[in-house]
Amino acid sequence: MAASPGHPVTDAVVVGAGPNGLAAAVTLARQGVSVTVVEASDTIGGGTRTSERILPGLLHDDCSAVHPMGAASPFFRSLDLAAHGLEWRSPDVDLAHPLDDAAPGVLTRSLDATATGLGADGRAWHRLFAPLADRIDDLADDVLRPIVHVPEHPITLARFGVDALLPAAWTARRWRTPQARALFAGVAAHAYQPLTRPTTSAVGLLMIAVGHRHGWPVARGGSRAITDALASLLRAHGGRIETGRRVRSLGELPRTEITMLDVSPTGALELAGNLLPARVARAYRRYRYGPAAFRFDLAVDGGIPWRDDACRRAGTVHLGGTLEEVAAAELGLHRGRMPQRPFVLIGQQYLADPSRSVGDVHPVWAYAHVPHGYTGDASEAILRQIERFAPGVRERIVGTFTRSAVEMPVYNPNYVGGDIASGANDPWQLLARPRLALDPYATGIPGVYLCSASTPPGGGVHGMGGFHAARSALRHLGR
Repeated sequence: MAASPGHPVTDAVVVGAGPNGLAAAVTLARQGVSVTVVEASDTIGGGTRTSERILPGLLHDDCSAVHPMGAASPFFRSLDLAAHGLEWRSPDVDLAHPLDDAAPGVLTRSLDATATGLGADGRAWHRLFAPLADRIDDLADDVLRPIVHVPEHPITLARFGVDALLPAAWTARRWRTPQARALFAGVAAHAYQPLTRPTTSAVGLLMIAVGHRHGWPVARGGSRAITDALASLLRAHGGRIETGRRVRSLGELPRTEITMLDVSPTGALELAGNLLPARVARAYRRYRYGPAAFRFDLAVDGGIPWRDDACRRAGTVHLGGTLEEVAAAELGLHRGRMPQRPFVLIGQQYLADPSRSVGDVHPVWAYAHVPHGYTGDASEAILRQIERFAPGVRERIVGTFTRSAVEMPVYNPNYVGGDIASGANDPWQLLARPRLALDPYATGIPGVYLCSASTPPGGGVHGMGGFHAARSALRHLGR
């Protein structure tokens, strides 16, 4: 793409080829910037890589797996990623949350069907989520950016904000059935925060509303298809990607007008050293990381023998029991305790994308919420939670793979202490992520910007952090 009239060709380097780094690179390249992406790993993708770790041909997503926010992303929707190989696939049931002595809570793309399934709480569920689902694309334009901005849809944002500020445990009081309360609690738990804290309703409201509009889809061929599509688009605009090149200092990089860092604040401190202004360095050192994830992949002959039919058809299954159990487990994490019954997320992506399986052996993706920096083995606790709702599962397992919380940063240095959200989602850090500033992407070093999931709007595979960081860089250049 040619440079804009009146502007010389600009050079940029992006450190890190995760979804945000590639989003930043694509945004710059589409404006005529000459972009080179450098990646330490031999494969691009960061948290959106896919591997054959148990059996040849059996595809397991290495971290991110199910992508409601990817389907809703304003940036992704502005690109023709389908022309570059990205295909969203959806299961019959988007999410199931089983209970011990009752039917599961079930979320489908159909708001009416979900409400009907929730029985006595159906009307209250519909009343809360219908307005959000109807305007979710407008809402995403405002929510998936820095908190401090001029809203494009102020009325929609204000209506969402009133409920989003509440603790998830308070919002759940709208419902009486264990199914509706547990279903909401499980989605809100994606915030990795105690459900009694303010703002924890935000994640639950947003992801459920997105589900009722776009579903909770997966990428055909694995999550790597998302970054492969971004990489293909980048190359179509003249961008370059170099893998297997670890950058340890900004001084190792060529002189360019723009440098984008798809790294955590901790990583930025290591790369920039004394180049960072003192106030920025202090803020990055104070940046807080949240609880961790313990990965546990399984190869299961015939799939998991769930007790409930909805779980057998669900792309995502949340294992945590009642709202009270989920809340207790999440609170324990923040007190440094490993719960006996941790909150566990199960991905059955093969239901929407059979190409991931090998015959009757299916890949099952799982992780548990564990304390930050947890050094123990959570695999048995995860198995017990699965067996709780799927008796006999152990006899069907033909292979496993684990990645502990302390191994997470080896896979991806941005996952400090095993925090795959790249930063605690507490109320203060939602406002000041990664620091309190009018431009949270600027590092204070001229031409150098942070573009990782540690920047607004935070974790998730949506590319919005990279997009907004690149827009910030272009504004400073007068582009």
